[in-house]
Amino acid sequence: MAAVFSKAVKLLVGSDISSDPTKKPKKRPFKELTERELIQLESEIGAKLFGPVKPGERREFFNEDAKNWIWYEEWIGVDKKRQNMTTRYEIHDNGILKVQDGKPYVYIKGQELKNLSMSIQMYYENVMREIYKRDHRTGEPLN
Repeated sequence: MAAVFSKAVKLLVGSDISSDPTKKPKKRPFKELTERELIQLESEIGAKLFGPVKPGERREFFNEDAKNWIWYEEWIGVDKKRQNMTTRYEIHDNGILKVQDGKPYVYIKGQELKNLSMSIQMYYENVMREIYKRDHRTGEPLN
């Protein structure tokens, strides 16, 4: 999976990563779109991984950077007030830490870890195919 992520990053930021973070890479296949716009496109695909989004609700699921995944849900509660929840999954050497407002931070395991791993794999496959028009295994352009 690291190889797929590396290829996706190269598509996003280009292959001539400068030591000066203020300089933009020159070879950017998606240079007409901002990083935020690309994340939004990817998030739309990520949102579909968990089933349909009901009218009046909102969902986002995206890769913020190499070590962070964001899952955001917004809905109307039984009290007719807008509710929301953001979950950040931080990838550490010793596991994946789940971070939510007002809840203790926990390393995920078992079925939740399997579900997240499957979601990440599906995300990469769909994003590579639908946005970047590339094979998720090889990074080669689709015909």
